[in-house]
Amino acid sequence: MMEFLYFPTDKSEYIPAVLMLAVFILLAGITMYFIIKASRKEEKRTENLAASKTKHSTNHHR
Repeated sequence: MMEFLYFPTDKSEYIPAVLMLAVFILLAGITMYFIIKASRKEEKRTENLAASKTKHSTNHHR
């Protein structure tokens, strides 16, 4: 019926797949950490830029 599915009787054949899955999950977590870190840095930079423009435009109109 479903011959394309292969479930090995020797469960030790799952070990490489589980190890690769663990590696990819770890790498995805590390990548996510660096993306969040860069996003927070960019957010602070944008807030500082907006604050300096607001401050500059307020002083300029006086």
